Amino acid sequence: MEIGFLSVLSLGFILGVKHAMEPDHVIAVSTIASQSKRLSVSSLTGVFWGIGHTSTLLIIGMLLILMKGGIPDSISMSLEFLVGIMLVYFGISSFRSAKRNQQSVQHSHHHTSYKKSVFMGFIHGLAGSAAMVLLTMSTVNSVWEGILYILIFGGGTIVGMLLFTTILGVPFIISSKKVRLHTGLIKAAGGISILFGIYYMYNLGVSEGLFSMWFSASLK
Repeated sequence: MEIGFLSVLSLGFILGVKHAMEPDHVIAVSTIASQSKRLSVSSLTGVFWGIGHTSTLLIIGMLLILMKGGIPDSISMSLEFLVGIMLVYFGISSFRSAKRNQQSVQHSHHHTSYKKSVFMGFIHGLAGSAAMVLLTMSTVNSVWEGILYILIFGGGTIVGMLLFTTILGVPFIISSKKVRLHTGLIKAAGGISILFGIYYMYNLGVSEGLFSMWFSASLK
């Protein structure tokens, strides 16, 4: 393997770690990690997000690379719009969780939270697939190099999100025995997610013209 490509892979890993820390990723995962009362569960939330994210990038990314095609702006932006909807949905879900007696459902909540994390990663992967393909096609020379690059990038996102959800989980674990404080933190995470989700959709729809694209397409 050429030294140049090893450098590209190293950069891909670093970019993956950085990618995991993007605001929409962090805010979405925090709505789930905040509800955990065990640090291991909070940490694994990030790992499962990374698995879902990498799987989508790999499947869609390789299909597009093999077809040597791209994703139209209207479609890629529509996929990003799904992220905004998801942020609002999981924000509302956090408020519902805060109202429940979490102590009684905590044991069965683990698998549910992991499924939610994979789903989040899947949606984020869909939204980021267009940019990932452009980045991959500009840095590699073959399909196999593309596969390896996306896997390394995905490994970076898993490590980055694992670190973040572990750090994020600490204050929630500490506050877990103080019901009012713990509930307040869960609601705060949910509120931030809802507000950011609304902003995200407004920015895409109005500022970047997605609504206009939809309107124009409906007239054709």
